[in-house]
Amino acid sequence: MYMANEYQAERTVSAVFKEESQIDKVVRRLLERNIPQDHISVMGKNFQSATRISGIISKKDVILGGLRTGGLFGSLFGSVLALFTGVGFLWIPFIGTVVAGGPIGAVLLGAATGAIAGGAGAGLASALVTLGMPEDKATVYQTRLQAGEFLLMAEVPADKSGEIKILLESEGGEEVHSNQMTLPHACGGMCESAEDLSPETRSLLSPDAQQTFIEHHNAVFAENQDPLQAEQSAWEAVHQQYEEDEDGVWSKQKVMA
Repeated sequence: MYMANEYQAERTVSAVFKEESQIDKVVRRLLERNIPQDHISVMGKNFQSATRISGIISKKDVILGGLRTGGLFGSLFGSVLALFTGVGFLWIPFIGTVVAGGPIGAVLLGAATGAIAGGAGAGLASALVTLGMPEDKATVYQTRLQAGEFLLMAEVPADKSGEIKILLESEGGEEVHSNQMTLPHACGGMCESAEDLSPETRSLLSPDAQQTFIEHHNAVFAENQDPLQAEQSAWEAVHQQYEEDEDGVWSKQKVMA
């Protein structure tokens, strides 16, 4: 079983691609080079499978209800998205409904929700800047996604970043970029305490919300041994039970009807 602390992700290499077939090939090549699946993220509006599954969720449901997993995978068979355990929909201002595979979906659902769904509707660019990406590059990625292209992000060891940049470029990647941003990951296995959460995740949750996150994460992980689905389920539970305060921390318990 792969555990997060066995893999040292130190940089994120990202690129945009014009065709889903390019994404498919690049993801498979990254896996062949021992980049773990849960350190690869893809986003796009026009995955071929999206037309077959878009009816199960509305824009209104996405931010409120979180990423939907599980039942998607029969419909995703034959798509590059079938390679990812964590797949779902996000509605992002200026872009629309985006299909996300890999950890970026859970990150946007949790750590950057305020940047995406806030009153100003800042969109994906602000969320990526919040995570550490330069503003000019984040803006380009948002524009290219809006135009129907695909974004791929791979978290890699520092000594592999040059190799992975060359790989992405050789497969048609454009706007290839590498920086020291890495995505927040929750727990690679069972969460024993709040100390097992990433600092980014922990800073966004009150102590009570941290406990809710951990309980739901562990329940899902115990059932399917999938850290991505466990993380997504944990964020869904937090969103269902809490609201953000003025500092963007999930701390206000909702009054359940």
